[in-house]
Amino acid sequence: MAHEITQRELRNDSGEIMRGLDRGESFLVTRNGVPVGELIPLRRRRFVTADVITGAFAGAPRLDPEQFRRDVDSLLDQRPDPRA
Repeated sequence: MAHEITQRELRNDSGEIMRGLDRGESFLVTRNGVPVGELIPLRRRRFVTADVITGAFAGAPRLDPEQFRRDVDSLLDQRPDPRA
């Protein structure tokens, strides 16, 4: 549930609001009692090393690139000309 804050609170308490976003809190910003925007935290991205990715796909079957292309071409129309 988003915390409702006024435009004035956003301006005056921006530091505390930013810390709240860091904690995963969301905010609904209002002006004269009318909602005008929402502040939501961004999902944090995790860096995954090449070793981890290589290990994750180590047991995956190998793909035949020519067969993959045929499969894609049979399912998708990839012609560059405009469609009517």
